[in-house]
Amino acid sequence: MDQGSIARILKQVSGRGDEIQHLQKALLDYLDENTEIDASLVFSRKFYIAQWFRDTTMETEKAMKSQKDEDSSEGSHHAKDVETTGQIMHRAESRKMFLRSVIKTAPSQFSLFKMNSDTVDYEDACLVVRYLASMRPFAQSFDIYLTQ
Repeated sequence: MDQGSIARILKQVSGRGDEIQHLQKALLDYLDENTEIDASLVFSRKFYIAQWFRDTTMETEKAMKSQKDEDSSEGSHHAKDVETTGQIMHRAESRKMFLRSVIKTAPSQFSLFKMNSDTVDYEDACLVVRYLASMRPFAQSFDIYLTQ
């Protein structure tokens, strides 16, 4: 992955907080800008929003399950895990709120919230998609699946 380009996109998008959410917003901006050129991008936009919401929900459920497992074992590192679980839950809730706000706005209205219409071009959008895909659990554990 071209980390320099990802850093440049994040710098152009500007903002504090979750870099994944900023990349998602940049990609959604790109898809919204180009829906007039290619109508299939409307479907792509909806698919990505649904997939990211599902991923966030799965991440939350996984954190809750790991916290429940830790509660039953009562290990010495319990306080650290609870803090990490709390951070995961907070990040997941902020992502869900972002995705809900995107869902509630129509694609044409979403363009009013654009940070910069020149932030992402086609090549950058492809890079963002590859980067976000690499963050998914399947991509992170691909070697395990391949070995099996």
